[in-house]
Amino acid sequence: MQEFIRHLGAENVHVISVCQPTVPVLAAVSLMASRGEATPRSLVMMGGPIDARCSPTAVNNLATRNPLSWFENNVIHTVPAPFPGQGRRVYPGFLQHAGFVSMNPSRHLMSHWDFYTDLVKGDLSDADAHRRFYDEYNAVLDMPAQFYLDTIEVVFQQFLLPRGEWYVRGEHVDPSAIRTTALLSIEGELDDIAGLGQTEAAQALCTGIPASRRSHFIVEGAGHYGIFSGRRWREVVYPTVRDFFARHAQPHTAGKPRKKAVINSNVTPLRRPAQR
Repeated sequence: MQEFIRHLGAENVHVISVCQPTVPVLAAVSLMASRGEATPRSLVMMGGPIDARCSPTAVNNLATRNPLSWFENNVIHTVPAPFPGQGRRVYPGFLQHAGFVSMNPSRHLMSHWDFYTDLVKGDLSDADAHRRFYDEYNAVLDMPAQFYLDTIEVVFQQFLLPRGEWYVRGEHVDPSAIRTTALLSIEGELDDIAGLGQTEAAQALCTGIPASRRSHFIVEGAGHYGIFSGRRWREVVYPTVRDFFARHAQPHTAGKPRKKAVINSNVTPLRRPAQR
């Protein structure tokens, strides 16, 4: 992420991170800020597990219920010949997909039943919408084993980022070092993957960003996928992101550094009322 941001030119970049990438994106910008490098004009964090201790979901419970060795022994497999990437250890896409479906089997069952009835009624518009959604939902790539296992350990088991104990190649990941980048966190009211408060936790960590340049938004009635795809994305979330970019289109000069906050690993970050 640091390489991408530098290549594009941090001073002119707005970064959007969705779900898992929120954690490495926040870490990348934190490290750049700690070194005195330029950082993006804004960060938008959507439905990600910045602090997976908040409002635990089925995903979080699975990660804390089993040791890291369980994941390595049960979900990591080697790509067989003659497929591309043969010999690589991965978390296969078909297992990820099965996990997604298993969290809400009744919802998927009803969705497919509605699809069938739409076809019977000749409602091809809704049927096409169903096809478009599941064409994307079902397209899950294999994930490199090292990345997956590191994510389980760092994000979902040890909670190193919100506890202030994450070091990358000897460098401390300190979000409070970010001062010139605006921050917008977005959560879905009904998100069953990254529960309410998990993404908002970034607000409590980024104490170097003035409150006037930090915003949090809860999308009413939206699940995990609803915050970045479909009607709610087009009509509610995208306009919010667009306007946020516009407000922070110009580079910002930081004032005097704030004192670093002491992060108490036993305290859930403060919740603020949702912006409507």
